[in-house]
Amino acid sequence: MHKDIIFTHQAFPTDAALHTAVETVERFSKLRILVLGDAMLDSYLEGTASRLCSEGPVPVVAKTSERHMAGGAANTAMNIRALGAQVDLLSIIGNDTTGKLLRTTLQQYQIDDQWLLADTEGQTLHKVRILANNQYVVRFDEGRALDQKGDSYARLMSRLLTQLETLYHLCDAVIISDYCYGTVTEEVITFLRMLQERESRPLLVDSKALWRFRTLPMTVATPNLGEAQQLLAMTHSGENPHHKAQIDPHDTEQVSSLARQLLEMFMTRSIVITLGADGALLLNADQPQQALHVPAHSVPHANDVGAGDSFASTLITALAADADIQDAVYLSRDAASIAVTKSYTATVSQQELLQHVHLRLNLPLRDTSIHALPYIMRQLERERSSGSRIILTNGVFDILHRGHIQLLRQARQLGDILVVAINSDRSTRHLKGPTRPINGEEDRLTLVAALDMVDYAFIFDEDTPEQCIRLIRPDIHVKGGNYMGKTLPEETVLQDIGGQLVILPFAPSHSTSHVIERIMSISSASKHNSYT
Repeated sequence: MHKDIIFTHQAFPTDAALHTAVETVERFSKLRILVLGDAMLDSYLEGTASRLCSEGPVPVVAKTSERHMAGGAANTAMNIRALGAQVDLLSIIGNDTTGKLLRTTLQQYQIDDQWLLADTEGQTLHKVRILANNQYVVRFDEGRALDQKGDSYARLMSRLLTQLETLYHLCDAVIISDYCYGTVTEEVITFLRMLQERESRPLLVDSKALWRFRTLPMTVATPNLGEAQQLLAMTHSGENPHHKAQIDPHDTEQVSSLARQLLEMFMTRSIVITLGADGALLLNADQPQQALHVPAHSVPHANDVGAGDSFASTLITALAADADIQDAVYLSRDAASIAVTKSYTATVSQQELLQHVHLRLNLPLRDTSIHALPYIMRQLERERSSGSRIILTNGVFDILHRGHIQLLRQARQLGDILVVAINSDRSTRHLKGPTRPINGEEDRLTLVAALDMVDYAFIFDEDTPEQCIRLIRPDIHVKGGNYMGKTLPEETVLQDIGGQLVILPFAPSHSTSHVIERIMSISSASKHNSYT
């Protein structure tokens, strides 16, 4: 069967498609998306381990931090909100401490929790990950599938169906994030089928049991390769055992054949099989012989927790913005490639996605200047491919002095290419106070870029350089000695990308603050002398 499939492979879409992609992402903020599925809380307990427990051969972890993040369908909602769209999350959670933490987390990101139904007899799904020295030790799962017996559940489901109908008519698209814990029941699927047949919406189904949705009219289904194979094995069990054999994600002909068979099983316009580090494969019902493989971006030290949610969230939001399915898949690939560079359960913002698309467009975000970040990133890709070692440092660099020169010269000696990120006027005022900077950002940029040891320089608007680090992906990030002994937010990002933090000696007598103080002292003395 697979011999009849024409396989295409494109590293990048056309320029016209890329321009369309930018317009699509910019339309996200005008959309309203409904997320239906199993919401959960992801917790991360982190610490350091230096010895084994005397009671058993397990590490003793000294806790250093604890963080709580939205997971499951809630993470899908978080991603859609981060992309700029309005989002409604319809789910069932417990009336417990975990549920309250989840509600608080969602509210912090301006996601209304009014559509979260509280099951007084159930528990909120909770995944607790324990890490020691940035390595996973264990994951604890709390909560169980909803008990679908009794009057309490019937009343809960009646409320859910009422809210589903209300939200369906208000939304521009629907995404189902089903982990098989009981929110999306057969009754819900039947009701959703009726709504779709009456007034169709773009609908994406992402389910651990996709076969349950085979009679639901949908726009796209997004199984991963393992789920797709399992679906086919269930259908052909006892008939063709060959379907149980594992398919190599690199074997595009076999994956394409698998996608075509899934198209025949479901009432869907498209199938997208996600392939992890190998990207994704798209097959449309109107062109079942024309499979498209969208390769993944190469990302060192990838973290895949939540990357699938970023992919699916971007795909449905792009489809709601009237994007072609192929353009939507490319955007989703871009979002997933950003998500895997982040620690923990990740979300991708509209700004991050736009930045990525602009790089593919080969357009600078500020202008055609050599100091535009997209231009610099393109140059760095060439430098990196030739084996150059990239160094990044950042700062305000207001009133250049010997301390700055010393820091930059030492930084440059650590590698082959030195990139300097310079705080914008806005972020400088936020960091240093309303009287700073003395020199404007364009003046500071011009002076730093003119130094012999500096290869590239650009302005960034954030208070801290984590986003710069993610985009530049330096081998080494340099800080001045005044940060010695401090915990820096950059460290986590550097761990994600495989970079190194180096703190260089700092000469306290050579600082902009001292220069300003001296100028003010001289000015004050001059005024005093003029009066005497």
